[in-house]
Amino acid sequence: MKFTPTVLNLPEHPFRITLKDNQHFIFDELRKKHLVLSPEEWVRQHFIQHLIKDKKFPRSLIQIEGGLTLNKLQKRTDIVVFNTSGQRIMVVECKAPHVKINQAVFDQAARYNSVHKTPWLVVTNGLVHCYAHIDHVKETFLFVEHLPEYQQL
Repeated sequence: MKFTPTVLNLPEHPFRITLKDNQHFIFDELRKKHLVLSPEEWVRQHFIQHLIKDKKFPRSLIQIEGGLTLNKLQKRTDIVVFNTSGQRIMVVECKAPHVKINQAVFDQAARYNSVHKTPWLVVTNGLVHCYAHIDHVKETFLFVEHLPEYQQL
């Protein structure tokens, strides 16, 4: 079975993709393991590389699929980024390319961030990226067109 990737609005990366038992896998460079290649994973792996290569985020400060408890339910965040002091500074919610980025998707990410309370919230389907800078004290947020580099956050 041939893997036909969706072309994303993110830079290309030479991912290691393998086929085993008629299932495609992608090698996750941060976790050092092969993962089932779903459309959402395709987006997540591209966005991680975008953070590292284009936005100069340190690999060691990126956590993938971290757990959280929200309203007594176990959930997981796609990507959480930390600063060098160990504080969470960004939550990234990744969706498959066919999922429209709408208010419901943004609300889901905002609920996750109500636990983490990061100053940056990103929602992406690989085609459309929404970046919000959040002031938790004033309870305001501002959408920005481009995500700053790590050192500017």
